[in-house]
Amino acid sequence: MGEFVRVEVADQIATIRLDRPKMNALNGQVQQEIGEAARLVDADPAVQAVIVYGGERVFAAGADIKEMADMSYADMSAHSRTLQDCFTAVARIGKPVIAAITGYALGGGCELALCADFRVAGESAKLGQPEILLGIIPGAGGTQRLPRLIGPSKAKDLIFSGRHVSAAEALSLGLVDKVVADDQVYTAALEWAATFAGGPSVALRAAKQAVDQGLEVDLDTGLEIERLQFSGLFATEDAKTGMRAFAEKAKPKFTGR
Repeated sequence: MGEFVRVEVADQIATIRLDRPKMNALNGQVQQEIGEAARLVDADPAVQAVIVYGGERVFAAGADIKEMADMSYADMSAHSRTLQDCFTAVARIGKPVIAAITGYALGGGCELALCADFRVAGESAKLGQPEILLGIIPGAGGTQRLPRLIGPSKAKDLIFSGRHVSAAEALSLGLVDKVVADDQVYTAALEWAATFAGGPSVALRAAKQAVDQGLEVDLDTGLEIERLQFSGLFATEDAKTGMRAFAEKAKPKFTGR
């Protein structure tokens, strides 16, 4: 589809593939194409899980600094909204999303990975939010999604220092969920994504929305979000199929309706 971002679909799994040599620098065009790809896979009923992948060498080394260097406050004030919206489109994909991280996931690259539900990293991967070393701060969700994922103190350590962390440390921090050999990153992500293929897609979307929206509100409001999502699923064919199969001790065949 785009010049630097394409979508590949096979076996109900979509891969959003970043391909801007050499380091997948996230300039304005790449950001726009990421948002378009996210909206495309979200709307495609044939897609039941999504992988975000930058290739064998690098996930994404961050924003295109050369593009940003001469921007004024007015320029960035307008651009930053587009930047956040494109990444938020990934976070709002109503299907399980896995970031397959090879090489560097720094700055905007790390923020893109944070938009996924799960993160698989290669053993030599490096992650971080080094914006502070440029005299700025993360602007594509890093100050918000990172502390929600790993806690405020650990997030502040990474954001205030700008340091890179290894895959092993990222795993210990909870920044990634699984570490595998570098040449097995995409395969591991694909295997994980495959566990969702053929699943109850309406229920998976509801579960994701309940968790993500619930994290933004107080407990009582979160419980109400859960109650409404839970109750609504009883209007679906998948719920009837799943409960009937349970009673009959059979494997359910979900249709996404």
